[in-house]
Amino acid sequence: MYYWGIRWLLMGQQEVYDFLCKNKGKWFTSREISEKLKVSIGSVTMSLKKLRKTNIIKYKNTGKRNTYQYKV
Repeated sequence: MYYWGIRWLLMGQQEVYDFLCKNKGKWFTSREISEKLKVSIGSVTMSLKKLRKTNIIKYKNTGKRNTYQYKV
């Protein structure tokens, strides 16, 4: 599953992006993504940070301090 400009992403970012694509339209926190993929929270957080800069994922604040949700 590739987005036209996503091929350059590192494996961690690709893994997170693929997960969000497979669950299109559903919001997830970084902790939820981390648990589902069995990847460290730090790795997921860093991947999401880089993906946010590309504007290919959507994100919103949950209202809790520094907690965001993400989707494609």
